[in-house]
Amino acid sequence: MPPSDSSQEPLPEKDFDPDKLALVLRVTLSGDRKAVDPVVQEVMAVVRQMKGAYGKEDAIELSLQEALANAVIHGAKEDPTKTVECLVSSDEERGILIVVRDPGTGFTPEAIPNCVVGENVYSNHGRGIFLINQLMDKVEFRKNGTEIRMVKR
Repeated sequence: MPPSDSSQEPLPEKDFDPDKLALVLRVTLSGDRKAVDPVVQEVMAVVRQMKGAYGKEDAIELSLQEALANAVIHGAKEDPTKTVECLVSSDEERGILIVVRDPGTGFTPEAIPNCVVGENVYSNHGRGIFLINQLMDKVEFRKNGTEIRMVKR
């Protein structure tokens, strides 16, 4: 399915061969927490049909859930008039790529406290990025932290 908006920038150029890259799904959701679960279910229905996803579905689903929740809560500030975008691509040789973009001002990933050290262990938030980094094979933050690219091989 080709992207409907030609003004969007091209998908990953670095890790994926553009000639082999297939945009499988593009979903937008409002900046509302209630919109996250239905999108996760929609994306996972597609991911489960992809080659290379077998046995990795739980890791992908949790990472997607965390990335979308962060985008809605921190990027869109839970404003339902703002939009979060999720793109899913695959390449048989390189795996599944999920990109989540939010309308926020961004953040510095290195500034997030390590949730497994000291008093941070007792915090009731701040584990999403840690989990994503543990579960996915490659994680990149781009555009000042308003875009996360997650690869599962």
